Amino acid sequence: MSFSLLKPRQVINKAFLKVKPNRIDIKKFKKNLIQVLDQVHELESEEFHKNIVSRFLEATYYSPNHYINTKGRNDLVIHNGNSSHTSVGVILEIKKPTNKAEMLSLGKLNTKAF
Repeated sequence: MSFSLLKPRQVINKAFLKVKPNRIDIKKFKKNLIQVLDQVHELESEEFHKNIVSRFLEATYYSPNHYINTKGRNDLVIHNGNSSHTSVGVILEIKKPTNKAEMLSLGKLNTKAF
């Protein structure tokens, strides 16, 4: 099977390209992303990084309207509502930065981190 590299503009629904983010949301994202990058430690565990990602998502996008936590064997899930009883909308598989064997790359798309 052959894969080709596409730019985000080629795959995003055209309706989303018309939505303009506001300056406040961009500043909040930048501030929170800098905090995440400062907190990453390559030698720390997957659990450590899972907590960092969870806090970033809550602070940047999802709090207080969405509940974020683990569910079953899934590392991190974002629920469609603000409690654990609502359906799951997003499943995230968290890996520590040094786990190259399970990381996605252009030449190796069939990985757990995908």
